[in-house]
Amino acid sequence: MDTPAALFDTALARHRLARAGRLGYAGFLLDRLAEDLDDRLGAVLREFTSVLDLASPAPAALPILTARYPLARCIRLAACPEPGHGRIVGDPESLPLAAGSLDLAVSLLALHAVNDLPGTLIQLRRALRPDGLFVGCLLGGATLTELRQSFGQAESEIEGGISPRVAPFAAVREAGALLQRAGFALPVADTDTLTVRYADPFGLMRDLRAMGMTNVLTDRRRTPLRRATLLRAAEIYAERFSDPDGRVRATFEVLWLSGWVPHESQQKALRPGSATTRLADALGTIELKPKDGESP
Repeated sequence: MDTPAALFDTALARHRLARAGRLGYAGFLLDRLAEDLDDRLGAVLREFTSVLDLASPAPAALPILTARYPLARCIRLAACPEPGHGRIVGDPESLPLAAGSLDLAVSLLALHAVNDLPGTLIQLRRALRPDGLFVGCLLGGATLTELRQSFGQAESEIEGGISPRVAPFAAVREAGALLQRAGFALPVADTDTLTVRYADPFGLMRDLRAMGMTNVLTDRRRTPLRRATLLRAAEIYAERFSDPDGRVRATFEVLWLSGWVPHESQQKALRPGSATTRLADALGTIELKPKDGESP
């Protein structure tokens, strides 16, 4: 069977992330998500001894992990070389980790940019021990909808067509189904929408460049962006997506995923029809039964 064509140019993505790191990574979004990760881990009442930060674009999660689990062995797998103990450079789609070597894996803002997300989740599950936990977030389908719409309309008006500029992101239902497909138990997927405001659309574009999040699609257009198209896109953006004070909005939809590697100690759903207590009794109410001929 033929291998599907890669959606992302991985080498270019690493190059642009490395450039962003050299010039000063714009970490405001990642820092916010690292705080959210800390809150989520705070609800898990157990200790972890072997912890992985998988390919987050900067090490914002690492201080949180080391502070919360001071006795744990913390590893960071980064896409680009970084100074510091416990850092390794690797590909999240080809994990250099032994099976059952971890009991916690986290990943922030990385998995939406892998070519084989189901395969990556399967490898993560294998690297985790029974009852090990994965918690991660990736960008969802509503991310940068304003930018996509603005460029789409500008290119249609000026160039007579649309070229791919923003990657297709997963929906929350799809993400939850992928956890189950990878073999995780007790899967949970939820979404959070963050709105960032800018003085103008060019401020957003500068931040995307400083996060290494510019266009790395394999099918991207290889010719330079026309100045007229860029200016028209900025004009449309300001017209359609500005607030009364003149600042423009940028949406980042964040999908949070969590799942456990199956273990006999975990809760399991009861067999249908096995209940021994009526819901009406538990609620202290009277059960109303349908009359003959009425639908329940």
